[in-house]
Amino acid sequence: MQDTKKAARIYVCGGQGCVSSGCRNVLAAMRKAVFQDPVLSGKYQVVETGCIGSCDLGPVVVVEPEKTLYAKVKEEDVPEIAAEHLRQGKPVERLLYVDPLTKRSLRTVDEMPFFTLQKKIVLQNCGIIDPTNVDEYIQNRGYDALRKAVTQMTPEAVIEIIKASGLRGRGGAGFPTGRKWEFARGYSGRPKYVVCNADEGDPGAFMDRSILEGDPHRVIEGMAIAAYAIGAEKGYFYVRAEYPLALERLELAIDQARSLGFLGEHLFGSGFSFDAEIRVGAGAFVCGEETALLASIEGKRGTPRPRPPFPAEKGLWGRPTVINNVETLANVPAILLNGAEWFASIGTEKSKGTKVFALAGKIVNTGLVEVPMGTTLREIIFDIGGGIPNGKTFKAVQTGGPSGGCIPAEFLDTPVDYESLSKLGAIMGSGGMVIMDEETCMVDVARFFLEFTADESCGKCTPCREGTSQMLAILKRITGGKGKPGDIERLERLANLVKASALCGLGQTAPNPVLSTLKYFRHEYEAHVYEGVCPAGVCKSLFRYEIDPSLCTGCGACRRACPAGAISGEIKKPHVIDQEECTKCGTCVQKCKFAAISKVTGKKGEGVATDATTEKKKGVA
Repeated sequence: MQDTKKAARIYVCGGQGCVSSGCRNVLAAMRKAVFQDPVLSGKYQVVETGCIGSCDLGPVVVVEPEKTLYAKVKEEDVPEIAAEHLRQGKPVERLLYVDPLTKRSLRTVDEMPFFTLQKKIVLQNCGIIDPTNVDEYIQNRGYDALRKAVTQMTPEAVIEIIKASGLRGRGGAGFPTGRKWEFARGYSGRPKYVVCNADEGDPGAFMDRSILEGDPHRVIEGMAIAAYAIGAEKGYFYVRAEYPLALERLELAIDQARSLGFLGEHLFGSGFSFDAEIRVGAGAFVCGEETALLASIEGKRGTPRPRPPFPAEKGLWGRPTVINNVETLANVPAILLNGAEWFASIGTEKSKGTKVFALAGKIVNTGLVEVPMGTTLREIIFDIGGGIPNGKTFKAVQTGGPSGGCIPAEFLDTPVDYESLSKLGAIMGSGGMVIMDEETCMVDVARFFLEFTADESCGKCTPCREGTSQMLAILKRITGGKGKPGDIERLERLANLVKASALCGLGQTAPNPVLSTLKYFRHEYEAHVYEGVCPAGVCKSLFRYEIDPSLCTGCGACRRACPAGAISGEIKKPHVIDQEECTKCGTCVQKCKFAAISKVTGKKGEGVATDATTEKKKGVA
């Protein structure tokens, strides 16, 4: 958080997560409470922002200048905030964030490690400006970098500063941004294009969407600077249709920029003209790949093509095209304003600047964070993310989405940069981090991600089309309790084959979840196949629930609660579970007050009962 021109402000988070949890009702109630009060209306401004970052706490309200954060605010809480805090300066204690470790209420954003341990460059405006008000962006030096570029710098000078900064593409592979721009400028074809890849489709990833929702002008400015550098006059934002709020705010921002002369003819009185428009994607994951994305913009089926030639030479409609993702372009204005040395001083030797991550899964603080490159996984997950909830043990983190890898606990002190993650069999990707605890089955995780990539394969090349479906079939067999000797070896061979021979990045990286889990959690595969056991107790074909007749009182609570009608028995007599009818939902465990129902892992006749009391405490997987 940082101060703005008007200190007395009430920020209501308007990111998609908070919108889904009812922030618009809170916003309306807050505006009503302030505007109808003659004292408060002259003192406070109520601002709907983009994502503040702490998604699990939404709806979030932050009151400036105290920086007091209220979590999970409801519409009916607003009068109390107005009466106690806004009028009397007394924080509403019950709505303050409570640290899950210390159980202490934290009054301000500056007391919360989730915020204080971040370094915000890309997200510096998200949460403190109204993304629908271009004036607020301008007040925070908005469009100064574009003005500087087109009025004081040559295109070559712009490219040199981006090269010297060490900025690498934030969309996955980490290719140097300045070199990509230099290649495109060097080709003579006309017209040239700039494309912003906002087709963020990784499960658990919401970085680019949140940037567009919270600070769309920053991305427009970055795109315009890129266009000036390579000599392009037209740009396209490729945004998936599943992001309605991002599309709405981006479309408004483009109209505002055009009306103020930041897009259009002769920007800032120079000889440079540039305009941009939006293309809406239909949600195909493969369209995140550059050449498939370009085909989709052209109105063709979104399938990749062999490279070379690369898009910088022959891209959109066969013309030189630069494709950068949202986060990459959002870094550009800050680099031009603060200098290449400033940006290069942040991060590691080969990975400069900061990176935005979306924390999801089994973690205390779900949300959006930005940290310097080189920050360790442990710092991100435990210091900022708050660690694993409910006293569970950290097991692995999936970085890079479906194309990434699963990294086990032994590598928690690994610095997060392109090279370090690659050595572990993972990738940076766009920045998704899915955290897993002890109750996660790593074979099932591999199955989940393979199911996604197999479904999203465009089918153009045989290795990806057939290879992913065959890998998925083996994984389903193993998690279904029907694994055969040799399945693990077959799976590994297939994964390496697909990785080496698929046409595009989607197919080449699809085996990563399989290869990384085989590398670090092979024992779980072996337990499934050779012992008939899912060590985590997740795969339904490899566990069952049984009632201990010596503990069952015949109260009937489990029988009445069972949604499948799988439990039978007379009152005050031990009940039994029909294993053919049981769906293994675990409702019976939750309802039993006598700890009489146990989860038994392994195939029937070979299983070992777990402690029923512990199962009841933990809940079911």
